[in-house]
Amino acid sequence: MIHLYNVRKSYPPDQTALQNVTVRVEQGDFLFIAGSSGAGKSTLLKLLFGAEKATSGEVVVGGRNLTELDEHSVMLLRREIGVIFQDYKLLPRRTVIENVAYGLEVRGYKREERLSLAARMLAAVGLSGKEHVFPLTLSGGEQQRVSIARALIHKPRVILADEPTGNLDQQMTDVIFDLLLEANAAGSTVIVATHNLSMIENLNLRTIVLNKGAIVGDFENPRGIG
Repeated sequence: MIHLYNVRKSYPPDQTALQNVTVRVEQGDFLFIAGSSGAGKSTLLKLLFGAEKATSGEVVVGGRNLTELDEHSVMLLRREIGVIFQDYKLLPRRTVIENVAYGLEVRGYKREERLSLAARMLAAVGLSGKEHVFPLTLSGGEQQRVSIARALIHKPRVILADEPTGNLDQQMTDVIFDLLLEANAAGSTVIVATHNLSMIENLNLRTIVLNKGAIVGDFENPRGIG
């Protein structure tokens, strides 16, 4: 499903973000990417989403090598991926419900259906009553939950989450991870970049650890890694 082979990513003039990264993730897997700030977690997710291209190596998602795809092909691939961004990336001139429903709009869902589904998704992340406000009127944690609802609404084949609960309290963190686990149980491949070691240990799911852009551990049962 997802295969990175000997991937290197560097930025001018001589900053190496990832080096010699090889990892395979099968369809339906749930994978944590752990590591301190600057370890390369966000960069790895960007490569999987096609927001960045590897300097060398292969990045294969769904049988397609992103290092060889043109921009149009990358855009089509992104329709199969739900992304939870660390900085939210909400559309400021659209209401909360319009933001969540946007992915369904580009997939051709009728307005009534997409708004109904978006309302249910907002209820699932505890945002009932916020449907018609604008994102910039919300707190950071609320904006994060809108981003999560938007990523999950179209039941994507792949979910990429970059610190999805960084601005949330423990109760809402548990709710969000329950939603990610439900999506995974329904068949989505889920990859979560986080420094929340307690959550990693509690769920005890496969975890790779990055340090200075290199994989320094790949644990099937990561209890005790912290």
